Amino acid sequence: MFVIRQRNKYGAKRKDFNGRSYMSKGEAGYAQILELRKKAGEITEIVPQFRLSLDVNGYHICNYYVDFKVTLKDGSEELHEYKGFVTMLWQYKWKLTEALYGKQYKMVLIK
Repeated sequence: MFVIRQRNKYGAKRKDFNGRSYMSKGEAGYAQILELRKKAGEITEIVPQFRLSLDVNGYHICNYYVDFKVTLKDGSEELHEYKGFVTMLWQYKWKLTEALYGKQYKMVLIK
């Protein structure tokens, strides 16, 4: 029996950190930075792969999984997206997410 490993088309390599698997080394590195900020007391909660339902005028368009939902010590919430390679589809989803959730969350893009 042969096992064929599929490579990421953008060259990203999965990386484990703190018992969780991340899509790239960069995303795992950013998770480490967030954990350090949590230990320093700036952040109270980190939710990786936070699901958002993108619905417009009562129609479900798709779900979007933002890399991290971060709650700061003042109670405000931010959506953090680590992006190594930007695609057109991702740009559309990010703009739709900003339009639907931009007042509820601060949107943070890390390139």
